[in-house]
Amino acid sequence: MQKYDISSLTIPEITALFADFGQKNFRAKQVFSWLNKNLCEDFSEMSNISKEFREILDQNFSITKSKILRKLESLEDGTIKYLFNLEKNSIIESVLMRYEFGNSVCISTQAGCKMGCSFCASALNGFDRNLTAGEMLAQVYHIQKDIGERISNVVLMGSGEPLDNFENVLKFIEIINAPEGLALGRRHITISTCGIVPKIYELADLKIQANLAISLHAPNDEIRQKTMPIANTYSIQEILEACKYYSTKTGRRITYEYALIDGFNNSKEHAKELASKLKGSLSYVNLIPVNDVSEKGYLKPEKENILNFYKTLKNFGVEATIRRTLGSDINAACGQLRANYIKEDIKGD
Repeated sequence: MQKYDISSLTIPEITALFADFGQKNFRAKQVFSWLNKNLCEDFSEMSNISKEFREILDQNFSITKSKILRKLESLEDGTIKYLFNLEKNSIIESVLMRYEFGNSVCISTQAGCKMGCSFCASALNGFDRNLTAGEMLAQVYHIQKDIGERISNVVLMGSGEPLDNFENVLKFIEIINAPEGLALGRRHITISTCGIVPKIYELADLKIQANLAISLHAPNDEIRQKTMPIANTYSIQEILEACKYYSTKTGRRITYEYALIDGFNNSKEHAKELASKLKGSLSYVNLIPVNDVSEKGYLKPEKENILNFYKTLKNFGVEATIRRTLGSDINAACGQLRANYIKEDIKGD
């Protein structure tokens, strides 16, 4: 008999299923809190649930579990990279980043990625599968338990394209936001997408108030098409129109992620072109000096070049930041640790 994945269920869903077992509504909230507030990984730990019902739970439901395969901690800034093995033997990775404002976790939404962006290591070994809501939550919960500190921000910017796993991502947000669980505010959640335009509109209409980040990485379609296959389907103009709609619906500022790649998209002219497209919109640019991806030959620009790009945007009235490089000594760029692990595993065979 196939068991229900209780880690991926919302309170209304659990309530409906528990009714079939003759349980009152409050029982669903109790179990939900054990899973999502106390971060319980075994029904036997649920001390205020009767032994008889715990046995029913064990027979009919499963709790998502994950195993840490590797854990690398940066000596430079305390960033921690986790490589997890899920129950279906899928390898994923997550990153803990420590800031003055709290602990942020960057999680994966898919094992591998379909998008094929050439500067990102996530797609080097292809696409495996979508993650369930429970598997996304497990990354946050496992890291919070591991460090013994609360996670205050979650970024869906690890391996995978969140809007390609739309329903599971929405359920993840609903569960982690629930008062009976971690109660993480939706404005402390960021969804990063390479620009699946129809889903941006759909997300806007839901008004979930999450932050939206767009992996733009180019000032025009010609350059974007060289590195991001999605650019052949949706133009920058279409993405900007969708983002304007999102801002109108939610009141949220859009973040445009821009990976600076030496000799490719980092000239002053590129900065001017980008500024001309974004000026006047509710947005800011997050400049990311690219982590070197040896498989692709991409290199980080010199510090002076990064600063000049930043200053050009600011001079044209576009808000921008330069993201602090975190975990460069532990392969913290998306997909690098997973790719290296798979490569080693293949060699071992």
